[in-house]
Amino acid sequence: MRKAIRSVSVLLLAGLLSAACAAPRQAPTTGSQAAGAKLRVGLVTDTGGVNDKSFNQSAWAGVQKAVAELGAEAKFIESKQPTDYEKNIDQFATENYDVIVTVGFLMGDATAAKAKQYPNIKFGIVDYAYFPTEGSPSCDQTIKDCYDDGGLKNVTSLMFQEDEVGFLAGVVAGGMTQSNVVCTVSGMEIPPVVRFVTGYQNGAKWINPNVNALNVYIPSFIDPAKGKETGNSMIDQGCDVVFGVGSNTGNGGLLAAKERGKMAIGVDVDQYETYPEVRDALLTSAAKNVDVAVFEFIKSVKEGTFKAGINTANLKNGGVGLAPYHDWESKIPDSVKAKVQEAINGLKDGSIKTGY
Repeated sequence: MRKAIRSVSVLLLAGLLSAACAAPRQAPTTGSQAAGAKLRVGLVTDTGGVNDKSFNQSAWAGVQKAVAELGAEAKFIESKQPTDYEKNIDQFATENYDVIVTVGFLMGDATAAKAKQYPNIKFGIVDYAYFPTEGSPSCDQTIKDCYDDGGLKNVTSLMFQEDEVGFLAGVVAGGMTQSNVVCTVSGMEIPPVVRFVTGYQNGAKWINPNVNALNVYIPSFIDPAKGKETGNSMIDQGCDVVFGVGSNTGNGGLLAAKERGKMAIGVDVDQYETYPEVRDALLTSAAKNVDVAVFEFIKSVKEGTFKAGINTANLKNGGVGLAPYHDWESKIPDSVKAKVQEAINGLKDGSIKTGY
């Protein structure tokens, strides 16, 4: 499946990669920070946009923290379509930015191409794993999906074990369902989304073997109308806990749950805070601390401790976890909360597997 996913990413960017035939521009000389100079940080979103109430928004929050705490100077550019990825990176590079953060699996090829073109810029990419050195046989086996792009010594991959927090979300869903049908309204079938879905389905079945777990992948992260339509369709099939996994597309599924009086689970961030329209329905959110990962990456550049390779956030290091139950705190039985804690302990010590 990874090869197929890889092919999709390549096809999406195929038109843009032809630009590589042109003579490369001279890489800006930004390798070392002059004393007292502000670190210049650019963030390039994927097509979900910076206000997606999800991981683009969280990544920008991490950059803003670097502005507040590290004195960085920062700006973001929103990609409206995949063909924007490379030119948006170029814009920051030619303006002599020191650090470029790219957000999302679909930006993997563009980031690799531009990291090679601009070797003095430090890149951080969310949700795409590269081998740290050319020909390296090693790969983070907790993530599994990683690609050898010729050795990228100026790129840090910011990865997350979505299957772990997805599993916990599934435990909550499987413990709360009244119909024994839970579901996921998912964006594109790419590794981070697949990890969430796999974990969720197996977590629900771990606590409740009678659960039927539905899922639909939608080939877009920016189609809330389709997400809502899909959510309503699965609610019609009996789903009473909807997990929205796919930025604005998944948000449509959450809205369907809210409007139909069903339960919902958010993704990437605590969507109780970022998507107040669906608060009443939200049991919790399966959160990835993208903001923390991005901030720590920028901090490593600022402090001169930057390392290329793969940084993986998981339950053990606090990089992923369930958001608070908020309005559902008193409604979720202690028995379900106890099973969530049992699952946390088991995932941390390896006695429970997510199935991914």
